[in-house]
Amino acid sequence: MNGAKSLVQTLLDSGVDTCFANPGTSEMHFVAALDQVPGMKCVLGLQENVVTGMADGYFRIARKPACTLLHCAPGLANGMGNLHNARRARSGIVNIVGDQAIYHRPFDAPLTGDTMGMAQTVSAWVRTSSSAPDLGRDAAEAVRAANTFPGQIATLILPADVSWGEGGAVAAPIAASPPAAVDGNAIEGAARMLRDNRDVLILLAGHGVLSEAQKLAWRVASATGASLMASYVNSQVARGRGNLQLERVPYVMDNAIKALDQYKHIILVNAQPPVGFFGYPGMPSVQHHPQAQFHVLSRPDQDPVEALRALVKELHAPEVAMPDPGPRPELESGAPSPEGLARTLAALMPENSIVSDESISYGRGFYQFTHAAPAHDWLHLAGGAIGDGMPVATGAAIGARRERRVINLQADGSAMYSLQSLWTQARERLPVTTVILNNSKYNILIGEYANVGATPGETAMSMLDLGKPSLSWVQLANGMGVEAARATTLEQLADLMKSSFDKPGPFLIELMI
Repeated sequence: MNGAKSLVQTLLDSGVDTCFANPGTSEMHFVAALDQVPGMKCVLGLQENVVTGMADGYFRIARKPACTLLHCAPGLANGMGNLHNARRARSGIVNIVGDQAIYHRPFDAPLTGDTMGMAQTVSAWVRTSSSAPDLGRDAAEAVRAANTFPGQIATLILPADVSWGEGGAVAAPIAASPPAAVDGNAIEGAARMLRDNRDVLILLAGHGVLSEAQKLAWRVASATGASLMASYVNSQVARGRGNLQLERVPYVMDNAIKALDQYKHIILVNAQPPVGFFGYPGMPSVQHHPQAQFHVLSRPDQDPVEALRALVKELHAPEVAMPDPGPRPELESGAPSPEGLARTLAALMPENSIVSDESISYGRGFYQFTHAAPAHDWLHLAGGAIGDGMPVATGAAIGARRERRVINLQADGSAMYSLQSLWTQARERLPVTTVILNNSKYNILIGEYANVGATPGETAMSMLDLGKPSLSWVQLANGMGVEAARATTLEQLADLMKSSFDKPGPFLIELMI
């Protein structure tokens, strides 16, 4: 058995049965092993940032890691934007990165690079395998690392001669360590803060914004009068009927400071103290009140459900019904607007949908108009590196075994970073409805000019303009094998949405805004 075969079989035995790939010469023996060892679902991406983004979206829904197959240091470099996002999302991924044969590296061939150094910037665990007999063991340890709660990126660098070398041995799965234990003192301290103060905010993030944790947090809030809010950045939020009408800390600094100013005590549930995305002239970096006291109920590496359950017990908080979000919104009409799009989405989305949201500035207010939609999962851009909405939607559809409708709310500028995702959606016949929000500009950067106190001139505005020439998303989608149509009104949008939800494969709507 060569190393590549032992690698594939070890991955399968460890529960990794999906590989998102863009292979090259150094990985050909691994590709051959995928033929020879049955069981691995292989999904081709036409660019590495699509590959890594798909693995991120897959983990968020399947809650188990996939592996990626990337070609040497440049292939890893191409995928690093969405590996940054996946690291911030705390997604579990096993990267298999091909590399020069060990004996060939000293010759400094053109594709030789510092693969290890690059991988360390986006990975919690990195190893270069040195021999075929050790490769199975290395793979098992990589999967264990990826499964470490709540999820980590593990990168296994695979020299070509280790892949083709004989003597490979399949390794037994290695169980991941359980989440770090919840601190009893943290539970008692949070209960004391809630009993003694009325200006308390419970800030939820990570697994703390999924359904079970929301129910427990609502019991705590109902019993104590505390407020609940979600961090601005969350990889996945359980939303719609049956869940809380959570709002996020606003993105815009002035709005965030105003929203948080009333709270002098903040309990963090898998969250971090809220800070701005950027530093702005004359503005603080932190968004909370300067005298706010923080109390950590649970860290990101701890189980928030366990922590909240213990807090409920400490407070003797009774069972309480989840709040009613009111009637489901009705269809809107007229010219597109953020509110109209959000209400149309809430009126039409199927039960148990998945929303992959990279609407950037257009969609910051979507939450308040979609609380009464059917229950669904909402996936966010977690690291700020644009270009993850389309591949995350693609991976999520595969993670859901094509059984749930995925709706990608996608800004046009960021979509151009990873539009190759459409090709994979067509090839795999994935139930993804993409709504391109076409305003022909990088609108977020126009707002950021004002935030930093600068005045854009003709040259600056030309760098934010996507309209010379205009992008035709219908043609781009058709060229990737995806059916598409343009909408200029909310009525047209609704008709196209309804039609797309009945299709087994992908559909793209170019919404002119």
